[in-house]
Amino acid sequence: QLQLVQSGGGLVESGGSLTLSCAAVGFNLDNYYIGWFRQAPGKEREGVSCLNGSDGSPDYVDSVKGRFTIFRDNAKNSVYLRMNGLNTEDTGVYYCAVSLGLGLELHSPFGPSWVRYYDEYGHWGQGTQVTVST
Repeated sequence: QLQLVQSGGGLVESGGSLTLSCAAVGFNLDNYYIGWFRQAPGKEREGVSCLNGSDGSPDYVDSVKGRFTIFRDNAKNSVYLRMNGLNTEDTGVYYCAVSLGLGLELHSPFGPSWVRYYDEYGHWGQGTQVTVST
């Protein structure tokens, strides 16, 4: 059974840092496309960062570029999201998700259809709350 177990959320002051973890259980993350998503109160879920399953290249939505870093630890079969320079706009529930990526290239990264692709074909973690205070 494919399972993603998340940890690492919490409360942090504006300007602070957090690292989120997403551990794969029951399968190997190799060759999976990995995405981090977030959903703020009253807003649609949005894509934040991703790792290409083919070449491992990272990508970020514009609002987090230069502040967030996605990386993986193959030995721990886990993927991480390091978040620096957090601000109140980063508050939300953060999710990791994986997919085999078949046809994913047809969707613009972080666009609505890209998020729906993961909704339909992806496996999701349970989510973790990140709250940034002023």
